[in-house]
Amino acid sequence: MRKLYFVCLLFLTTWSFGQSSDLNERVKALEDKLQFMEQGLTKTIDDLLWYEKLGDIAIIDKVRYASKPPHVVRNPTGQGAYNPVVIPAYTFIPKKYAESKKLPLIVLIHGGVHGDFNTFYAHIVREMVEQGYIIIAPEYRGSTGYGSTFYRQIDYGAYENDDVLAGKRWAVENMPQVDAERVGIMGWSHGGMITLMNIFDHPEDYRVAYAGVPVSDLIARMGYKTQSYRNEFSSPNHIGKDAAENVAEYRRRSPLWNAQKLKTPLLIHTNTNDEDVNVLEVEGLINALKANGKKFEYKIYQEAPGGHTFNRIDTKLAKESRQEIYRFLAPHLTPPNPVK
Repeated sequence: MRKLYFVCLLFLTTWSFGQSSDLNERVKALEDKLQFMEQGLTKTIDDLLWYEKLGDIAIIDKVRYASKPPHVVRNPTGQGAYNPVVIPAYTFIPKKYAESKKLPLIVLIHGGVHGDFNTFYAHIVREMVEQGYIIIAPEYRGSTGYGSTFYRQIDYGAYENDDVLAGKRWAVENMPQVDAERVGIMGWSHGGMITLMNIFDHPEDYRVAYAGVPVSDLIARMGYKTQSYRNEFSSPNHIGKDAAENVAEYRRRSPLWNAQKLKTPLLIHTNTNDEDVNVLEVEGLINALKANGKKFEYKIYQEAPGGHTFNRIDTKLAKESRQEIYRFLAPHLTPPNPVK
């Protein structure tokens, strides 16, 4: 038996040397499959947790709507190659105010390169639902939990902005409780960047906005991040070139270089010890807005505990910071139970 085992092992080893390229490809394909299976399972579990965490106060649903086609089409002659990408989104309606004639809407955008909207945001959603806001949280292209095709449709700083706008417009058209004249948008980090690009390009769609620790300047960001991070952006299914090869495209996708478009009331928060979005990015955005004579509000927190997530965690300072946000939003959106 042992002799047969070693013969088989010798055969497999010899075969693998001759098939090394094919073997490597198979291993990589298996790793990818396992990665996306894990993401899908995590998403399914988290979807159930939403009901556990917020089912007492919110009517929760998960909807899907159409946005733009893929920004990179590998087979232009393929069947349905230019079909719109279908975007999932979470919706939360306050049970207490479900019978009200009209309620304000908040478009709440998750962060992260290949991130997702998960129950990390549950306490924030609860705080906003208790104030009487309806929430829609789009899972824009590139979000995790929806398989490899959706994951690889990422378009950081471009079509993902349209995915979020399409979600806002879907909510206005399809949720009868939403007051189309009272719509705000907010997000942190990458979500803060999408927030800014939405109000810069579509000011007529939003009454007010909040951007927390927002990614603000992709050109500067490529300079202080690692090569592996830069590779993410220059891959063929993404921007396709690095900043040195196409600086104009990185500029087009950066809020700092679009600051002259601001028309919407805006609050910005940043933190000097942010380990993800260096404060220099946000300071650059603030300076650009000032240079263009724009009216807005901002606060630079000094070494606030929590770094990048300083006002999304559960500290006293974080809660006070979020109350600053809610007090800024309320006069523009008039929720039925605003923070005092």
